[in-house]
Amino acid sequence: MMRLLIIEDNYELADLMKEKLSDFGYVCDVAYDGESGDLKASDNDYDAILLDLNLPDSDGFELLDDWRTRGLSAPVLIVTARGELDQRVKGLQLGSDDYITKPFEFTELDARIQAVIRRFRGRANPVIHIKELSLNPATRKVVLNGQEILLSAKEFDILEYLASCYPRIVSNEELAEHVYDENFDPFSGVIRVHMANMKKKLKIGDISILRNEKGKGYYLCLE
Repeated sequence: MMRLLIIEDNYELADLMKEKLSDFGYVCDVAYDGESGDLKASDNDYDAILLDLNLPDSDGFELLDDWRTRGLSAPVLIVTARGELDQRVKGLQLGSDDYITKPFEFTELDARIQAVIRRFRGRANPVIHIKELSLNPATRKVVLNGQEILLSAKEFDILEYLASCYPRIVSNEELAEHVYDENFDPFSGVIRVHMANMKKKLKIGDISILRNEKGKGYYLCLE
């Protein structure tokens, strides 16, 4: 699961993007202007930001330049009606990771999002392989030690994020930021319930590969 920020002033298009990208398995927050988009980008840890250039209160290029100057490193895909060569060049020079013009197909947008996130995380292969564990984000198939593991949609999202962070420990707060949207209640205990179920499923023999360190968070242990 990847958490995206969509900054788009066209309400109908922004809501459609959220709906369609949610169908692809993303968690999406939406901002309809530059100011609220900047606040969300500054306050949350997004896996990628989809940025329109023609915003009512600011220019997308200015936002992008300011983010990179401030050290915001999240991948940014410019999604705009401006298709001129000089605009595409300018966007890339200012630090965007990709540039797609409207109208677009959502299958292509999904592929571009996946590609920039893989590059950002240093992975070339879309399938995540960690020793005996294999995850395919496209098919949402999990194989552990040669056996397919059936996970719920949210369990897969959690496992995908843990695998992308392997081998480090991931806190509850970080998990919540990446696999739920801004309306998630971090005190609900939902993550603990998912983890308890996943520990029973993700076993090699009698030993679970999903571990937790008290007070720190969860991690995958693959020898």
